[in-house]
Amino acid sequence: MALPGTIQAAATGLVGFDTDTVVSESVARLFADEGFRFSLRYLSLGSSQDAGDLSPSEAEDMLSVGLALMPVQHAPTPGWSPTGELGQAHGANAAGNAASIGFPQGVNVWCDLEGVNSASSAEDVIDYCTAWFSAVAAAGFVPGLYVGFNPGLTGEQLYDLPFEHYWQSASAVPAIPQRGYQMVQNLVSGPINGIDIDGDRTQTDEEGGQALWLSL
Repeated sequence: MALPGTIQAAATGLVGFDTDTVVSESVARLFADEGFRFSLRYLSLGSSQDAGDLSPSEAEDMLSVGLALMPVQHAPTPGWSPTGELGQAHGANAAGNAASIGFPQGVNVWCDLEGVNSASSAEDVIDYCTAWFSAVAAAGFVPGLYVGFNPGLTGEQLYDLPFEHYWQSASAVPAIPQRGYQMVQNLVSGPINGIDIDGDRTQTDEEGGQALWLSL
C-alpha cells in the first residue's frame, strides 16, 4: 500500500534527524513540535526489512505528524569489500524494501558509503556505487549517496559517479567539487526525546540540486 504524501524538493535550512531507532508516533510528534522537519530511517541490506528497520506503520506515523521522510540503507560492517555484484544486490534490496514500505517513485533512496576496506581499490568502490545506483534508478527511485568515514574515493571520484544527490556525514569527508552537498549531518550529544539521533540540515547544492523527500 502506498504511503500518503507527495515528492517535494527540500528547501534550504530545514532541520531534521536520522536514527537507527524505531520512532513512535508520540516521539515523532515531539520532534515535530520542536521544529524538526524531516527524518531518515533505515532500509535493510537484505531482501526484507529487519526488526528495528523502517516499517510502513512507522513511516505513516512520522508523515502524519508533519515530518518529511526519506529512506537510507544500512552500511555493511566496517572493513567490507565493495564489488559491482554486491552493489547490484544491495541496490536491488534497497529498492525492493523502499517499495515494500510504500515509498513512491521519485523519492531519494540513500546509499551509505563508509567503512570501506583500505585494501579495496577505487575501481572496486566505483563499481559498487555505479551498480547500486543503476539498481535503484531502474526501480524509479532517485539514488542519493551518503559520504561517511573511509569512503574509499576522493572528492573528484565521488563527483564523477552518476549520483546527483550527496549527503555529508559528520565525519571528515572529501568535498564534492562543483556540486557540494544537499544535506549536512552533525553529531548530537546524548538522546533527544529518548532516542539517539544525528542531526541534519538541508541546503541547495552548487548546481541547484535539493534532496527529494516524501511529505504530506
